[in-house]
Amino acid sequence: MNSDVQIAGDPLAIPHLLPPVPAHPATVAGFAGLARRIAADRDSWAPLVRYDATTRWYHRLRTVPQALGSARAGETPIGYEVWLLSWVPGQGTGRHDHGPSSGLLTVLEGELTEHTADGPRTLRAGSEQVFAPGYVHEIVNDALTPAVSLHIYFPGLTEMPIYRGRYAMSAEELATR
Repeated sequence: MNSDVQIAGDPLAIPHLLPPVPAHPATVAGFAGLARRIAADRDSWAPLVRYDATTRWYHRLRTVPQALGSARAGETPIGYEVWLLSWVPGQGTGRHDHGPSSGLLTVLEGELTEHTADGPRTLRAGSEQVFAPGYVHEIVNDALTPAVSLHIYFPGLTEMPIYRGRYAMSAEELATR
Protein backbone atom coordinates (compact mmCIF):
# COMPACT_ATOMS: atom_id res chain seq x y z
CA MET A 1 0.00 0.00 0.00
CA ASN A 2 1.27 3.46 -0.85
CA SER A 3 1.83 6.06 1.84
CA ASP A 4 0.32 9.53 1.71
CA VAL A 5 3.72 10.96 0.74
CA GLN A 6 4.06 8.44 -2.11
CA ILE A 7 0.58 9.32 -3.37
CA ALA A 8 0.53 13.10 -2.86
CA GLY A 9 4.23 13.91 -2.68
CA ASP A 10 6.13 15.72 0.05
CA PRO A 11 3.89 18.52 1.42
CA LEU A 12 7.01 20.56 2.32
CA ALA A 13 7.88 20.61 -1.39
CA ILE A 14 4.63 22.40 -2.25
CA PRO A 15 5.01 25.91 -0.77
CA HIS A 16 1.37 26.96 -1.31
CA LEU A 17 0.21 24.15 1.01
CA LEU A 18 2.39 25.33 3.89
CA PRO A 19 0.89 27.53 6.59
CA PRO A 20 2.24 31.09 6.81
CA VAL A 21 5.64 31.36 8.46
CA PRO A 22 5.25 32.70 12.01
CA ALA A 23 7.50 35.52 13.22
CA HIS A 24 9.34 32.99 15.40
CA PRO A 25 8.99 29.34 14.35
CA ALA A 26 8.42 26.64 16.93
CA THR A 27 8.39 23.50 14.74
CA VAL A 28 10.66 21.90 12.13
CA ALA A 29 8.12 22.83 9.45
CA GLY A 30 8.19 26.42 10.73
CA PHE A 31 11.97 26.53 10.52
CA ALA A 32 11.84 25.04 7.00
CA GLY A 33 9.41 27.80 6.06
CA LEU A 34 11.73 30.43 7.54
CA ALA A 35 14.66 29.00 5.54
CA ARG A 36 12.61 29.10 2.34
CA ARG A 37 11.50 32.67 3.00
CA ILE A 38 15.11 33.79 3.55
CA ALA A 39 16.32 31.81 0.50
CA ALA A 40 13.68 33.45 -1.68
CA ASP A 41 14.82 36.93 -0.60
CA ARG A 42 18.13 36.73 -2.47
CA ASP A 43 18.54 40.53 -2.41
CA SER A 44 18.84 40.41 1.38
CA TRP A 45 21.58 37.76 1.65
CA ALA A 46 23.52 37.74 -1.64
CA PRO A 47 25.31 41.10 -1.04
CA LEU A 48 26.62 39.75 2.28
CA VAL A 49 28.37 36.68 0.81
CA ARG A 50 32.16 36.66 0.76
CA TYR A 51 34.48 33.93 -0.50
CA ASP A 52 37.74 33.27 1.34
CA ALA A 53 40.19 30.68 0.07
CA THR A 54 42.06 30.57 3.41
CA THR A 55 39.14 29.91 5.76
CA ARG A 56 35.43 29.18 5.62
CA TRP A 57 33.42 32.38 5.64
CA TYR A 58 30.26 32.69 7.73
CA HIS A 59 27.90 35.43 8.84
CA ARG A 60 25.19 35.26 11.50
CA LEU A 61 22.01 36.68 9.96
CA ARG A 62 19.75 36.43 12.99
CA THR A 63 19.76 35.45 16.67
CA VAL A 64 16.59 34.99 18.68
CA PRO A 65 17.32 34.10 22.32
CA GLN A 66 15.30 31.40 24.01
CA ALA A 67 12.59 32.78 26.27
CA LEU A 68 12.79 31.38 29.79
CA GLY A 69 10.61 28.30 30.13
CA SER A 70 9.47 28.22 26.50
CA ALA A 71 10.81 25.13 24.80
CA ARG A 72 7.44 23.66 23.77
CA ALA A 73 5.78 24.05 20.38
CA GLY A 74 3.45 27.02 20.28
CA GLU A 75 5.52 29.05 22.72
CA THR A 76 7.71 31.60 21.02
CA PRO A 77 10.52 32.04 20.75
CA ILE A 78 12.25 28.70 21.41
CA GLY A 79 15.53 30.34 20.50
CA TYR A 80 17.40 29.95 17.24
CA GLU A 81 20.22 31.28 15.07
CA VAL A 82 20.40 31.75 11.31
CA TRP A 83 23.83 31.57 9.63
CA LEU A 84 24.96 32.21 6.06
CA LEU A 85 28.07 30.28 4.93
CA SER A 86 30.14 30.25 1.76
CA TRP A 87 32.28 27.38 0.51
CA VAL A 88 35.03 27.57 -2.09
CA PRO A 89 35.97 24.29 -3.79
CA GLY A 90 37.65 21.91 -1.35
CA GLN A 91 36.47 23.59 1.85
CA GLY A 92 34.78 21.45 4.47
CA THR A 93 33.78 21.27 8.11
CA GLY A 94 35.48 18.16 9.41
CA ARG A 95 33.29 15.54 11.06
CA HIS A 96 31.16 17.13 13.79
CA ASP A 97 27.78 17.34 15.46
CA HIS A 98 25.87 20.33 16.87
CA GLY A 99 25.64 19.38 20.53
CA PRO A 100 22.11 19.88 21.91
CA SER A 101 20.92 21.86 18.87
CA SER A 102 18.74 20.59 16.06
CA GLY A 103 19.29 22.15 12.68
CA LEU A 104 18.26 22.73 9.13
CA LEU A 105 20.76 23.21 6.29
CA THR A 106 19.59 24.68 2.98
CA VAL A 107 21.87 24.96 -0.05
CA LEU A 108 21.27 28.36 -1.65
CA GLU A 109 23.81 28.19 -4.51
CA GLY A 110 26.11 25.50 -5.83
CA GLU A 111 26.45 21.99 -4.52
CA LEU A 112 27.73 20.46 -1.27
CA THR A 113 28.43 16.88 -0.24
CA GLU A 114 27.30 15.60 3.14
CA HIS A 115 29.23 12.63 4.51
CA THR A 116 27.66 10.49 7.24
CA ALA A 117 28.10 6.96 8.53
CA ASP A 118 25.59 5.96 5.80
CA GLY A 119 27.81 7.38 3.05
CA PRO A 120 27.91 10.56 0.94
CA ARG A 121 24.86 12.55 -0.15
CA THR A 122 24.88 15.37 -2.72
CA LEU A 123 23.01 18.51 -1.67
CA ARG A 124 22.20 20.78 -4.63
CA ALA A 125 20.74 24.29 -4.60
CA GLY A 126 17.30 24.06 -3.01
CA SER A 127 18.15 20.93 -1.02
CA GLU A 128 17.32 20.87 2.67
CA GLN A 129 18.74 18.61 5.36
CA VAL A 130 17.17 18.49 8.83
CA PHE A 131 19.10 16.99 11.73
CA ALA A 132 18.59 16.28 15.42
CA PRO A 133 21.01 16.75 18.32
CA GLY A 134 23.98 14.39 18.08
CA TYR A 135 23.74 13.93 14.28
CA VAL A 136 27.33 13.43 13.10
CA HIS A 137 28.24 14.58 9.60
CA GLU A 138 30.79 16.40 7.50
CA ILE A 139 29.96 18.96 4.82
CA VAL A 140 32.41 19.48 1.95
CA ASN A 141 32.37 21.44 -1.30
CA ASP A 142 33.56 18.70 -3.67
CA ALA A 143 32.42 20.71 -6.70
CA LEU A 144 34.54 22.98 -8.90
CA THR A 145 32.41 26.06 -8.18
CA PRO A 146 31.69 27.97 -4.94
CA ALA A 147 28.57 27.25 -2.88
CA VAL A 148 26.44 29.16 -0.38
CA SER A 149 24.33 27.61 2.37
CA LEU A 150 21.91 28.73 5.05
CA HIS A 151 21.93 27.06 8.48
CA ILE A 152 19.31 27.39 11.19
CA TYR A 153 20.11 25.97 14.65
CA PHE A 154 17.43 25.61 17.32
CA PRO A 155 18.12 26.28 20.07
CA GLY A 156 21.06 28.47 19.08
CA LEU A 157 24.41 26.75 18.54
CA THR A 158 26.36 26.39 21.79
CA GLU A 159 28.77 23.60 20.88
CA MET A 160 30.14 21.81 17.84
CA PRO A 161 32.18 18.75 18.86
CA ILE A 162 34.72 17.69 16.23
CA TYR A 163 35.48 13.98 15.66
CA ARG A 164 38.68 12.28 14.53
CA GLY A 165 38.95 10.69 11.12
CA ARG A 166 37.32 11.68 7.88
CA TYR A 167 33.95 10.21 6.91
CA ALA A 168 33.19 6.94 8.66
CA MET A 169 32.72 6.72 12.43
CA SER A 170 34.58 4.12 14.42
CA ALA A 171 32.63 1.40 16.27
CA GLU A 172 33.49 3.16 19.55
CA GLU A 173 32.04 6.47 18.32
CA LEU A 174 28.90 4.76 17.02
CA ALA A 175 28.41 3.10 20.42
CA THR A 176 28.57 6.46 22.20
CA ARG A 177 26.02 8.18 19.92
